[in-house]
Amino acid sequence: MPTTPYRPDIWLASGLRTPFAKVDGALAQHDAIGLSVPVVQAMLAQLRGANPDFAIWGSVVPNLTWSNLAREVLMDAGAPPTITALSTVMACSTSMIGVFEAAGMLNGHSRRLALVGGVESMSRVQIGLGQTLSDWLRKFQKTRTVGEKLQHLASLKLADVGLYIPAVTNRTTGMSMGEHTEITAKQWRIGREAQDRSALASHRNAVAAWERGFFDDLVIPIGDVRHDGIPRKDTTAEKLGKLPPAFDRTSGHGTLSAGNSSPLTDGAASIWVATEEGLASLPASVPRVRLIDWEIAAIDFRHEGLLMAPAFAIPRLLARQGLRYEDIALWEIHEAFSAQVLFHIEALEDEAFLRERAGVDAGFGAFPRDRVNPTGGSVAIGHPFGATGARILSQAVKELAAMPAGSRAIVTICADGGQGSVALLEAA
Repeated sequence: MPTTPYRPDIWLASGLRTPFAKVDGALAQHDAIGLSVPVVQAMLAQLRGANPDFAIWGSVVPNLTWSNLAREVLMDAGAPPTITALSTVMACSTSMIGVFEAAGMLNGHSRRLALVGGVESMSRVQIGLGQTLSDWLRKFQKTRTVGEKLQHLASLKLADVGLYIPAVTNRTTGMSMGEHTEITAKQWRIGREAQDRSALASHRNAVAAWERGFFDDLVIPIGDVRHDGIPRKDTTAEKLGKLPPAFDRTSGHGTLSAGNSSPLTDGAASIWVATEEGLASLPASVPRVRLIDWEIAAIDFRHEGLLMAPAFAIPRLLARQGLRYEDIALWEIHEAFSAQVLFHIEALEDEAFLRERAGVDAGFGAFPRDRVNPTGGSVAIGHPFGATGARILSQAVKELAAMPAGSRAIVTICADGGQGSVALLEAA
């Protein structure tokens, strides 16, 4: 008789991260490896007589200097070279997908503990040659005689001399995330005032969390930089309301501004993924919760909003688990934009959307808005693309671990390309 494979319980233990800083700000001198190395070193220093069985690290913006970022980071961090390392990417969901990948790889005996994380250095984006110029240079390198070189030089046209500069746009549509979000915000009638209120709450929650010491054991210093540089204690609804539209500047109806959108950000973040046996390697003081389930959704963003996928994934996960919104004590929703959080919530409360578009024939009750991002979200804290998954999960783990046993959290991230990821966590 075949036996069912042993599937261990999977735990998440909160990890460490750098402070987050706006692009070209306090962390601008560090590239992706330079930001990641101190985080990995601090994580490895927590372990008691053990090493992780493998590591997964991710970044969204490409760099020609390396192909397997995870391996380079571990080597520069002085980690034992016997730790296998692989890199991953799924836009803003990158390090959350890394967590799901690690969860699937752990088996409770030969693989018990994984180090997962991600990074983005938006200040150190590498500019490359355009494809035509790259092709020309490769062929030029193959020429042997002076005549061949002169002939090849004569073939180069001024129009061929171009640079490739990575941009925060969708390749298929050519539109930025903000431009897409403006369209979806208008479709769901999400106004400027509501977006600014949401952004203000994010800043106030992040500032209050820093002031009461919530982030003290989650953030390590990088040189003289010890705190997130983006949360604004002095911001107000009036100040936010005076900022001009950032993405729709011509119609007179633009609602997204620099104040209610997440800024381009530098930073790195990490998290532990473990079986119960793997948790024994961590200090008891490190918060940990169970990873119960997850869902990954992909939608046709030519017809749906580019960042709408979590609104499809959340009801599918809850229906599978037999849960309602009120059963979730904590909601950590990545704030690419305040508008995106608000139209997700609108969709989750729309039974026609749930039935006809998400394919879930169930109602989940009123959405508990007061349980969303209690210690601040990406609009206030920042959004280094590859790092956000580990940041938001670690933050949720610490918040949830302080709640009564059995309390649950939903953590969601929207991603470019019409994709999104959702995790269901439970306090032990």
